Amino acid sequence: MAEENARVLVIGSGPAGYTAGIYASRANLKPVIYEGNQPGGQLTQTTEVENFPGYPEGVQGPEMMDHIRQQALRFGAEIRSKVVSKVDFSKRPFRCEDENGDVVWAETVIISTGASAKYLGLADEEKYRGLGVSACATCDGFFYRKKDVAVVGGGDTACEEALYLSTLCRKVYLIVRKDYLRASDVMAKRIKERENIEVLFNCNTEGLFGEDGVEGAHIVRNLGKDNEEHFDIAIDGFFLAIGHRPNTEIFRGQIDLDEEGYIKVEGATTHTNVPGVFAAGDCADPRYRQAICAAGTGCRAALDAERFLMEHEQL
Repeated sequence: MAEENARVLVIGSGPAGYTAGIYASRANLKPVIYEGNQPGGQLTQTTEVENFPGYPEGVQGPEMMDHIRQQALRFGAEIRSKVVSKVDFSKRPFRCEDENGDVVWAETVIISTGASAKYLGLADEEKYRGLGVSACATCDGFFYRKKDVAVVGGGDTACEEALYLSTLCRKVYLIVRKDYLRASDVMAKRIKERENIEVLFNCNTEGLFGEDGVEGAHIVRNLGKDNEEHFDIAIDGFFLAIGHRPNTEIFRGQIDLDEEGYIKVEGATTHTNVPGVFAAGDCADPRYRQAICAAGTGCRAALDAERFLMEHEQL
């Protein structure tokens, strides 16, 4: 078992982790970044990215994340394709252990482990990921202008996604497994009033079909009942809006999490309830979940860590 000390340990990568690495490196804090199970984060599973500043013609998700990673390396960040599996935040320096049993004793920790979209569990979701299947209407809706799409979910998030897509798309199906919307009354009223949104109540998605991408969905209504009905809808895009799961399980009991598992931060800062531990990106953001927002909090976390180190004893 190897042991080492670090002034700043970044757990996780993506726009938040790599940006934290850029800022911490430029402050000569010599950050160590553990990239985690998905180096580069969710954007490495995305095709075209058109809403990140600096890419007027758009950019492929993996390419963009490699650019940010290379920038962190340029300024001296040490990046490791490993996973932190255990942490002890009971006292500083914080003990963080990876899957190989190696230990980093960190004066400060920036958590940027992200969040994972919840999927239905259909094999076709993986088959068509990036080819019509998306978990972010704000990210990908632009590609479906004047086309027909479907949104899965019945809560406020699903309704927000459907309403947003309805301003771009020709038609939006909202696939709801219950016979009512779980969304607020105001949101449900907006859905009902939007002419190009059709709500499919009591419906579940059985699968997707298409040659080079999504062309339609197999739907079942009243599953398991006497009046069970199977039918297809023609769509170009299939959007999941059944929630996200923050990748924060290893921190449970170490720092404060909300009911859904998102890391609680103090006000407009990235401070957690443990002095010296900071959180950035989607793991602490149940609301926006955008790459540019994650990058911004990565910057703030590095600045918060730098100030913390200036105010406390350092290695």
